[in-house]
This record gives sequence, structure tokens and C-alpha cells, in this order.
Amino acid sequence: MQSTLNWGHAALAVSLSVDADNAVRITRLARPDDDADKPGSAAPLIEITALGQGNGWNGPGFLSSPITSRLRYRSHRADRDGAWHRLRIELVDPQSQLTAELVLSSPDGVPVVRAEVSLQNNGPQPIVLSSVSSLLLGGLPSPDTLQVHRARNDWLAECRWFTEPLRDHTPDIHRPLNDHSTAARLTVSSRGSWPTDGHLAMGALSDTVDGRTWLWQIDSTVAWRWCTGEYEGSAYLALSGPTDAEHHWRQRLSPGETFQTEPAVLALGSGFDDAMGALTTYRRAVRRPHPDHIALPVIYNDFMNTLMGDPTTEKLLPLIDAAAAVGAEYFCVDAGWYDDDAQGWWDSVGEWEPAESRFPDGGLTAVLGHIRHRGMVPGLWLEPEVVGVRSPIAQSLPDEAFVQQDGVRVTEHGRHHLDLRHPAARAHLDAVVDRVVGDWGVGYLKLDYNITISGGGGPILGHGRLWIDWLSSLHDRYPGLVIENCASGGMRMEGASSRVTQLQSTSDQMDYLLYPTIAAAAPTVVPPEQGAVWAYAQPHFSDEENFFVLGNALLGRMHLSGFLDRMTESQLASVRQVLDTYKELRTDLPQARPFWPLGLPAWTDSSVALGLQTDKVTYLSVWRRDGAADCRLPVQHLTGRDVRPVILHASSPSTTVTLNADHLQVSFEANATTAYVLIKLAHDQQPSESTS
Repeated sequence: MQSTLNWGHAALAVSLSVDADNAVRITRLARPDDDADKPGSAAPLIEITALGQGNGWNGPGFLSSPITSRLRYRSHRADRDGAWHRLRIELVDPQSQLTAELVLSSPDGVPVVRAEVSLQNNGPQPIVLSSVSSLLLGGLPSPDTLQVHRARNDWLAECRWFTEPLRDHTPDIHRPLNDHSTAARLTVSSRGSWPTDGHLAMGALSDTVDGRTWLWQIDSTVAWRWCTGEYEGSAYLALSGPTDAEHHWRQRLSPGETFQTEPAVLALGSGFDDAMGALTTYRRAVRRPHPDHIALPVIYNDFMNTLMGDPTTEKLLPLIDAAAAVGAEYFCVDAGWYDDDAQGWWDSVGEWEPAESRFPDGGLTAVLGHIRHRGMVPGLWLEPEVVGVRSPIAQSLPDEAFVQQDGVRVTEHGRHHLDLRHPAARAHLDAVVDRVVGDWGVGYLKLDYNITISGGGGPILGHGRLWIDWLSSLHDRYPGLVIENCASGGMRMEGASSRVTQLQSTSDQMDYLLYPTIAAAAPTVVPPEQGAVWAYAQPHFSDEENFFVLGNALLGRMHLSGFLDRMTESQLASVRQVLDTYKELRTDLPQARPFWPLGLPAWTDSSVALGLQTDKVTYLSVWRRDGAADCRLPVQHLTGRDVRPVILHASSPSTTVTLNADHLQVSFEANATTAYVLIKLAHDQQPSESTS
């Protein structure tokens, strides 16, 4: 006899079926008003593969492995903790006595669910896991009507979203005749210890019939995999952390031992933008509270297109004065402050002590003191997880304090990689931060990560989880400390890190004309108040160029750079004016939901647009890159409202904006090959009944 479990809240409806054999499947995971999907095509609740068990007919698709097919319902429990609803479903494999608990969590009123699976070996024999799903969902519409969205993410070219038909990856094989679903699938995974090198740990499916969208992210600092294809006539989605097939990951569970998967998050919406709005709300609900998320101070960093890793007292003091003069509130000394080695610093880092030759008059602490004297909070760059092969730390710490593969200490690009599973590695990093933050009074840390190790197996997964734990411990000790997450720009741009760090570096891109695609798409990865965008204004740029450069960051976190100390008074006044504009609008960013009136931008699109919307105001950044002088932006959510567009910032004074019934018309100067405008539309009133 089949029974049904129902769980959820006003914005989320989940139904699970338990059949006569006690097999459990999710038959519905939707917004309450969405049409229910047919239950006959639901996938198994959890997928597990293990050595010696096989993967089933679907091979690396992992949908019919022996352990998966043997899992049976044991119990379930629903509870609520404040705003969070939780459902726990426990399954057991009668043969191996492996128990699996799927935990679904969702914030009240938000159509988003987080899924995690905990395993425990209660049998007499060890089990070697090779994959475990965090969320497995079937019963989605046919691949015939689904589009799949994913984002390529490479160094200097982050957040490149594109869309394609799912059917391109799952051909129709005439299932009734062949009596099998296709084994073809689209699988996307990480490819090293940089978790977002190659692709973002995200994706989405959209139904071309009604627009419904399933948008997901996998919260792993190390390794992840998602797969979508066809199962019994419907599409399925499988989200997981590392696997043996993709990452050489295996986990041995001796009797009594446990393992927990990386969290997977699924957001639902009427379209991509709507689902992204829900995911943005979830990201704010799940992250660690910090005053920086509300204050959004302007940060000056001396690196990009400026000192480029060569700071000295002589170079820094005038930059500090200029940054303070235009209104910067934090000043971060980036890479190189420790470089006192004639052979270079790349393979000698690890001690993180100031280079005396760079700061002759009072040392680095005098420079930090000057930053405070000018009314700013001092910051420093660190790359804590690496130790250069020539560093004394490489000899003073034991081999076990470094990541090893087959007993050999890993060396990558002249560096070793610390392994925070060993107490000596953590003690070393604690001592560094206690000196830099506790003794020197640094209030901002830019934590970089410029090597990647192949695979994502046990050592890296264990280190990655303890890395997040270590970051949390820094906030426990130093509650006001602001931490920027960086890995050669956006190579570690994922949900686990953004929960415990305040800013996310979006790119190392040095060309301001290429940055708009990254800046416009960055809110797909982190809320806009966390996405750090470079704004490297320069004295040799024209006013129009500097306005374009600064505009890149106006709907994110302003990461100011450039040789401000060489600017004229007029140029400094222009930069100050833009920062004043940013400070006026930044109070709205922590409540804003992103949308893309022209769609997510391709890398070379001539017109790019990003919108941020709150209940009372909409902001639009519009970039023109060698495109048409006029740009039409759909803004249906403003239909019927009493709205007057206001230009807050434009690269050209001749730019005009006109609001029509259902769109905004932006007209740039015809002769300008590049242009930028920031528009504000206040809309306190709701749409009138006649137009709603």
C-alpha cells in the first residue's frame, strides 16, 4: 500500500511517496501554485555507489546502483527552528546496514530547499563510498521542453552564462521500442581544488512552455558534480559533491563511521530571474550575520592596474592620501608587502612578515597607522593556504601538515598546500592572523588562493571543510574583521565560502571593457552587496573612460584602484562624485533582487544590462560596447506605476532615458563607441488595478 508524506510551507510544497516495498521517492517539489508533476517518473530518493557494488545499467549516471535500489524507508521527522523548516527522512539498506538520512531545509516563505545526506555504516563490514547524491529529483518535464542554463567560469573570464536545449544532450532514442531510458546525460563538474575553475557550481532548467525554472547551486569549496538527463520519460537532476569518477574521491566507512555530503540548494521560480531572486533571498538568510553586509564601505586596493604587487612606503603614502580624499573607507595593501627576497616571493611565502626594505621608516605598521590616521580601516592581502618550497615554514612544519598524495607532499607551482586537518597547520595560520589582526590592527583581510591541485579526494575535501570552519573561527575571535574571498579572482566563487566571508572577488580582469559581462552576471553567484568589482580609474583615462570604469562597480561592491595620486583636482572631484552616488544607493543593495532585462550577457555582447529591484526602487546599469546608440529595456514590473527615471551617473551628459508603457528607452551619444549609464526608478506605489 502506497502512502504519501507532505511537507513545506506557504512558498514550497514537497510530496514523497512510500510504496508497498517501502521505497521512497520525491513525487513533487514545487511552489504550491505550480501544477503537480506526474509521480510515475520520480527518481530514487538518494543515490549511493560503493566499491564492489557496481553502478547499475546507467553507469556513471548512478540512478540504479544496487545500494540505491535497496534503500528502504525507516522513519521521518519534521520540525521547525525559527524561520527554518526541516524534514528528515531516514532510509536503510537491509543488506549492508548502511543508513542514510536526507535532510531538507527551507526558510519560511522562500521557494528554496537545501538538501544534505548523512550516512552511517551500521553493518559489520567496511563500505568504500564512491559517490553520494545530496539531492536527486526526477519527475521534471520532458527534455523536449527544457532549456539548460550553465556558466563557464575561467580566470579573467568569469560568469559566462549560456543556454541550450536539454534535448541536445539527451537524444530521443524511441524509449517505448527500446524499453530503456537514454543513458545520455549532461554532466558538469569541478576540475581541481579551485571549485569554480571551468564552471560555476550552478545551473538551471527552464520550461519553455510555462517558464518554470529550477535553479541550483552546490556549496563546496573543493569538488562538486551535477547531472541532468532523462529518466523514464521525464527529466531528472542529480546534485552531489565529489565522486570517484570525476574527482578520484573515495570514502571508507568502517563500522560505526559517518559521512555527510556537500549541501545542494534548489530554488524555484516562474522564470530564471524569479528563481534567482529566491536564491538571493536564501543566500542572505543562510550567511553568517556581519555589519559589513549592511554598511558596504568603499574599499581601495592598491593592486589592479596600479602597484601590481610592488608596494612600498614611498608608493603607498600618496595613494592612501588620495584614496581618503575621494571617500574610500578601507585601504587594502595587496600582494608584495612581505617580499624581501632577491629571488622573488612566489616560492618563498609562508611566514607573512613585513619586508623591512620596503618600509624603511617605521615599517609596515607605520603605513597601517597612516591609513587609520586618514580615517580608513587598514587591510592586508594574504595567501594563507600555501607555503613556498623555499620558505622556512616548509621545513619547520611536519609533512603531515601539508596535503599529500600517496604519501608524497604535493608541490604545485613552487608551493606546498597546507592541510588544516593537522593541528600544526591550523596553529600556524592562527598565529599569522593573531599577529596581523590582533597585533597590527588590520581590519580587512583579502585571502587569496593562487594554486589548484588536481582531484578533489579525501585530503582536499577534509581541508576544504576545515577551511570554512577556520574562517568562522576568525570571526569568533575578531567579530569586526572583514574577509574577502579570492582565488585568482573568481576561482573559488561558491556558496560555502560566501556564507562566512563578506566579499567575493569576481575577477582579475584588467580590461575595463571586458568587465561589464562579469559585473552584470556576478549577482548570479553572490548577492550584489558581496560581489567585489574592480573600478580602476586612471589619470591617463578620459572622463568618459573613468566614468565607464567606475560604473562597472556601482551595483556591487566598489573595489577602487588606480593611480589616484597622479590625478588632477578635477579628476579627483569626479571620482569623489561617483563614490558619493554609490554611498547614496548602497543602502538599497542589501535588499535588492537582481534581474537582467536583456538576459544574462554573453562575453562579447554589445549591450549589457543589470537591474536591481527592491519593493520601492529599481536601479539599472546599462553598458554600451560598440553597439547601437539606442537600447530598449523591458521593465514589465513597472507597468502601471507612477515612475520617473532619474540618471544617477552617465559617461556622457547627452545620454537620455524615456520610460514607455512596458520598456525603458536609453539613448546614448551616437558617436560614442562605448558608454555607461546608471538609472534610478522610484516606485513606491503599487500598480493600479486597471493595469495590474
